[in-house]
This record gives sequence, structure tokens and C-alpha cells, in this order.
Amino acid sequence: MDEVNEWRIFQGTGQPHDGIDRLPDPPSWRQFGHKDKVAEAVLIDARGYDATKTEQRGQSFHIPADQPDLVNVVNAALYLRRPLLITGKPGTGKTSLAYAVAHELRLGPVLLWSITARSTLQEGLYRYDAIARLQEAQVKLNRKDIVEGEANKDVGRYIQLGPVGTSLLPSLRPRVLLIDEVDKSDINLPNDLLNLFEEGEYEIPELARLAEQVETVQVRTYDGAKAQVTAGLMRCYAFPLIILTSNGERDFPPAFLRRCLRLTIQDPDKTALTEIVRAHLGDAVLEKAEPLIAQFVAKRQEGDLAPDQLLNAVYLVTRKLSPTETDQSKLMDLLLKYLSSAEDR
Repeated sequence: MDEVNEWRIFQGTGQPHDGIDRLPDPPSWRQFGHKDKVAEAVLIDARGYDATKTEQRGQSFHIPADQPDLVNVVNAALYLRRPLLITGKPGTGKTSLAYAVAHELRLGPVLLWSITARSTLQEGLYRYDAIARLQEAQVKLNRKDIVEGEANKDVGRYIQLGPVGTSLLPSLRPRVLLIDEVDKSDINLPNDLLNLFEEGEYEIPELARLAEQVETVQVRTYDGAKAQVTAGLMRCYAFPLIILTSNGERDFPPAFLRRCLRLTIQDPDKTALTEIVRAHLGDAVLEKAEPLIAQFVAKRQEGDLAPDQLLNAVYLVTRKLSPTETDQSKLMDLLLKYLSSAEDR
């Protein structure tokens, strides 16, 4: 590893390695749980989960030559244990960055939380199926399969951690949590995340209330593993790498921004677009793709376009059974429509 870049744990090369193991201890103001509470087995189980999506998206991600700060800010977030807010237009690779980090640093499947206007922090932490628990407990009591005081022993069967809740499991290596399109959230969600970002822990009240009867409960995680919860409290050891993406459609409160590292991804230039095409479709298509890339760059001067629109066009034109020249011209008009409908009028 280059001595100049030795501090960079994430290199952006797409080649998996164990560099995360040399991540130093966190700053004194960002320390969380104790190492003796670590459940590394949970992370190992998660790695056995289907990681195909992480590998595919991680391998195809390309760090633009004109965005050197992208690698630096990811490493800063790892060192400082701070969330990373990435802003940029749709299709600029904001979400793919999370998969690239998880793939290169071998951090298991990305924990994805796609935000809508109805998303709440509760949803991200865990889901408790109280109705199913009540119905099954009543059936067992009626059949006298259990006595009333034992009904709480299997409460963990009705709880599944969400992506945020799973990311805060105590493990030696951090998980990658992708909170996608956070600017679509209700106005209160960013403020609701503040305490979680600071403390690195949360409580499951349904388990905390039963702690005297059942101290440790096994629950399901978001990615299919099992986790132990003691006294209803979950506290991370390795703070997750939290990547929040935003299309820049709203402003966030200063208190939220103060707790995040921030970077804006610019539209990829012609060189970066060529590398994106190469990464996804290979070298063989570049000759035919060159005029399409030039057309895309020229058209983008008049309105917003996303790189995946270019990939769609290149894919169709470079197939063995590709459209005729007349059809290609019509297809380009259809595939390269501006993201704002008003711009296509």
C-alpha cells in the first residue's frame, strides 16, 4: 500500500481487503459499548447471507477522477465514527458508494433503509408484531401448552430489527448502513436521528419491561441472522458507517448537519462517464459508445440527465441485434429524456 495513502483504509479500488482491521480506536468523544459485549458471530452470519447485490454494485462503482475528496471523506467518516451525508443528482452514484465500501472492506451486506414521507425512526430500529404474539399466546393458553407466566419466553419471535437497529449490533467490524434519500423524509426524522447518532444505542421497550422475567432474548436481524438483546438495550461497539443520500431537495437543521460529514457529488464529466460505461459494460463497447457519450454530455447542458440513462442507451446500441440507425435516433430521444418533465416540452 502506498505510504502516502496509508491512512486511507477505503481506497476506492474495488479490490476486497481486510484494511478495516487496522482502523484505530475512536476519539474519546465517540466511544460506545465495551468489547466484552461484542457479538461478532452476528456479523459472520450476516456475511453468509446473499451478498451478490453488494458485490455486483460494489465492483462496478467507479471513483471519478475529479472527485478525489470522495475517498477522503469516507475515510474521515470511518476514523471519526460520524455519519456521511452525500448530496447529488439522481444517478451520480450516491447509493453505489455504500456498496463499494461494504464490498472493498468486507463489511457484509449493506443495510438499506429507503426513506419515504411516512418513514419513522421506529420503523428503522425494529418491528414488533404484537397482534401475532397475542393471538398465538391465547391459542397456547387455551390448549394449555404453556402456563400464563411462560408466555414471555418466546417474545423474541415477534421482533425483527430494522436496518438501523441491525447496524447498531455490537460487533468488531462496523456495518454499512445506507439511509437512502433522507430528504424525502418527514420534517422530524433528521431530528429524531440526532440522539441515535450521538449515543449509538437504543432501547426496545417491549423487552425492557420484561427484563426481570426474561433478561436475554434472541431476535431476528434485518439481514437474516440472530442477535441477543439483554435487558432490552442494544449498544454498538463499532459505530456503523452511516451513509445518508440526498438529492438536494430540502435543507436540514443545523444540529443535524453538525453531526454529519458532508460532500456533494458533481455530475460525471466525459472521462468519468467513459469509465462508468467501461465498468458496467466492458472495453468492447467503448468505440460504439463514444458518440453516445458525447451526445449525452451535449444534451446534459440543457437539462438534468442521469448516467444510468446513458448506460441504457449504450447497452441497446451495442448488442449484436442492435436497432437500426433510424430506430437508434428515435430511441435516444426516448431514453435521454430530461428528468424534469417540463424540460422535455
